[in-house]
Amino acid sequence: MKAFLKYREIWLAAAIIVLIGLISTRFPAFADPANLRQVFNDTSILMILALGQMVVILTRSIDLSMASNLCFTGMVVAMLNAAHPAIPIPLLIVIALVVGLVLGAINGLLVWRLNIPSIVVTLGTLTIYRGATFVLSGGAWVNADKMSPEFIGFQRAAFLGIPVLSWIAILVIALFFVVMTRTALGRSIYAIGVNPTASVYAGIDVGRTKFIVFCISGMIGGLSGYLWISRYVIASVEVANGYELNIIAACVIGGISIAGGIGSVGGAVLGALFLGIISNALPVINISPFWQMAISGSAIILAVVLNARGERQQGRIILRKVEA
Repeated sequence: MKAFLKYREIWLAAAIIVLIGLISTRFPAFADPANLRQVFNDTSILMILALGQMVVILTRSIDLSMASNLCFTGMVVAMLNAAHPAIPIPLLIVIALVVGLVLGAINGLLVWRLNIPSIVVTLGTLTIYRGATFVLSGGAWVNADKMSPEFIGFQRAAFLGIPVLSWIAILVIALFFVVMTRTALGRSIYAIGVNPTASVYAGIDVGRTKFIVFCISGMIGGLSGYLWISRYVIASVEVANGYELNIIAACVIGGISIAGGIGSVGGAVLGALFLGIISNALPVINISPFWQMAISGSAIILAVVLNARGERQQGRIILRKVEA
């Protein structure tokens, strides 16, 4: 059990391999490399969002507004593209990042300056941002026929046989890995999650760091807004409705502790991939949507139990008496 808790990412990867093997007994083509690349591509947006949520959860906070941020930002770039199709796609992506950053900064400021619990702040902005989407669009949809071919086709283009969407996910994963393992910001995020009080004495500005992580999650939500809308070619108030639960589930399954301070980039990615495999495979082998929900829910509960056991074990190690 100690090894399991210590190397949870390895065991989660093993569970994914076993899951693929079991599915392949019913649908052999599922394990084909081409199909697995497609599964990765289908899960790319969830992976990106899970990483944005991860940095927030590691600081003992949570961002329930990511899906609403995605919805609002997606509507902004879709309406811009419909009205001005000549705007270059890279500029639209920058606009999406900036809009997402502003929405994330609002969350961060409320948490930092007013010291309001993040779950309260983001529960409120979840509704506000989705309501703002309705006001912005007047309740109208932006459909595929109003979007430019470049807007739709950018993330579908392939490079070295892999869609651009997958490359974007790989780039984001690599960037988060570097930040979390090689920078002072990454170390500060983990330190705050482990012990906020001690972090203050170590010279870490806890409020400012929390503000930064909400800005990061906001930018991730903004980027995902463009990716989601261009992939599913429709922008409406209902886009990604309730998807924040999937994002949090991916983090929990990946071993990100809700209590903060424990988790990794690899864990968040594998948690998202686990959910992606379930959502892609179970309909193929004719399993009822109700069973899909039950399986996903069971995986979440199991992950929470294992995370809790791991945290208690770490506590016992810290308090263990040292022999002279």
